[in-house]
Amino acid sequence: MKPRIIICGLGRTGYKIFRLLKQQGVAVVGISNRVMPGDENNIIIGDLRAVSTLLAAGLEHSQTLVLACNDDALNLAILTQARVINPRIRIVNRLFNSSLGTRLDQTLPDHVSMSVSSLAAPVFAFAAMGNQAIGQLKLHNQTWPIQEEIITESHPWMGTQLSDLWDERTRMLIYYLPMDSNLDLVSAVAQGKQLQPGDRLIIGTQPRFRPKRQSWLQKLLKVFTNLQQFQHHAQPMLVVTLFLLLIIFTATLTYVCVNLETSIVDALYFSVGMITGAGGQEEVAEKSPDTIKVFTAVMMLVGAGVIGICYALLNDFVLGTRLKQFWDAARVPYKNHYVVCGLGNVGVQILYQLHAQGHELVVIESNPNNRFLNIVRSLGIAVIHGDASLPATLTAAHIQRAEALLAVTSDDTANLEIALSAKSLASKLSVVVRNQDPHFSHMVQQVFEFEAVLSPTELATPSFAAAALGGQVLGNGMIGDTLWVALATKITTEHPFCGRRVKDAARSADFVPLYVETKYQTIHGWDLLELNLAAGDLLYLTMPAVGLEQLWRTTPPQMMVR
Repeated sequence: MKPRIIICGLGRTGYKIFRLLKQQGVAVVGISNRVMPGDENNIIIGDLRAVSTLLAAGLEHSQTLVLACNDDALNLAILTQARVINPRIRIVNRLFNSSLGTRLDQTLPDHVSMSVSSLAAPVFAFAAMGNQAIGQLKLHNQTWPIQEEIITESHPWMGTQLSDLWDERTRMLIYYLPMDSNLDLVSAVAQGKQLQPGDRLIIGTQPRFRPKRQSWLQKLLKVFTNLQQFQHHAQPMLVVTLFLLLIIFTATLTYVCVNLETSIVDALYFSVGMITGAGGQEEVAEKSPDTIKVFTAVMMLVGAGVIGICYALLNDFVLGTRLKQFWDAARVPYKNHYVVCGLGNVGVQILYQLHAQGHELVVIESNPNNRFLNIVRSLGIAVIHGDASLPATLTAAHIQRAEALLAVTSDDTANLEIALSAKSLASKLSVVVRNQDPHFSHMVQQVFEFEAVLSPTELATPSFAAAALGGQVLGNGMIGDTLWVALATKITTEHPFCGRRVKDAARSADFVPLYVETKYQTIHGWDLLELNLAAGDLLYLTMPAVGLEQLWRTTPPQMMVR
């Protein structure tokens, strides 16, 4: 029996999850606080936190509750109410606060926290690196990009046998859709079938990491070569300092000229002490004419004002934000870096992805009080404060020599303006744009010829749907209208695959085995297909979401015999 799933909160993300699960033939019910177009028989209207609303949706007898509201506090309120009604229900919780989500996962049984930004960020990062990923796959503690290969006459894999691609460790064959048959991937590999025009192949590619970043000596040299980036901040301090030195020089020269018996050192010592208020060598002025005493009084007043301004600028530079801005501006990468415009939830997750792979980065953020600034600086990433749509700001980020720019603010119009400004300065620059509306995204990409225009909601929805269906989800993607899921399933004595050869189980259940972890080793390639699954093995596989029901059935006794 397929699980009964409740989607609570039918906003943009929730409604897409609801529609996707329904499309896969899953028994799903939606709860909304407003009237929704169509699907009236499957949607309950009411207060999302009310007991009556949750009971009307059948929470008592449901297996999974997906909390899809964009308000963490509301999701938590619904969670507590739902667990009172049905303590055993599985919760998939959409949370912006990732640290809170981790704590809840560790504290509550059958609780899975997910974030739209963390799910979408890897695909943005892959797109910026030139990889047209349609999803992600988490294997071997790495996030692999997933892409679709459509075989054409000119494709390098045209005529290649699938068996030749099967045993490559840096590439995972995930799904296969032949043009002229319904042959599954495992059967096609076993039969040595050749790829033909029109065939579609979904693959995951192991990510590549750049060499270790520059040494401290190289970074220090870069600081000195990039000092001009901070000229507009240093100019006031420089002007006041020069004026102060000019006053000291003028006073020293005056006292030496008036009294030739006064040494230059004594005159300098008195001038500095007089202007700073420290005192010393007062006899230099006391033995001078009245005009010099008046001159000394004027110098004291002027010097006090200049010293005050100098101290104020110095405090602003050291104790305020100027020093951080100076350091950020001085260490902006010169070339082969990625420029991320917008330091929101999506932006910071993209930075994590690119930084982990060894890429040089710079952030452009207009809000000097952004909550992620300290986190980004702790990673050694340069931050430029300013409007990313202005040519001067983009030039300061060395946009002409960057690898790519990602416009990922929360404002779609601002993202478009940033992307167009960047293209006007560097026409060959790769540009990835964030847009909330997936339908508008395709049109924007087509009209302006950006490398990618992506919607976080569109990218994250399949992951929520896959998590709602259960299991340890490792990745997912869409092939046409079909949702496929990558997951790990533990083989038990009652598991439908226990005692069966991987090749035979894959053919009958239409899944693709990725690898198996036994008590002693990890098995890949050809050895994987011939392995007999035993209790305790952990099987990593991909399969259509509509076939997940097979993993929940108990196995008849005759199928449990080896």
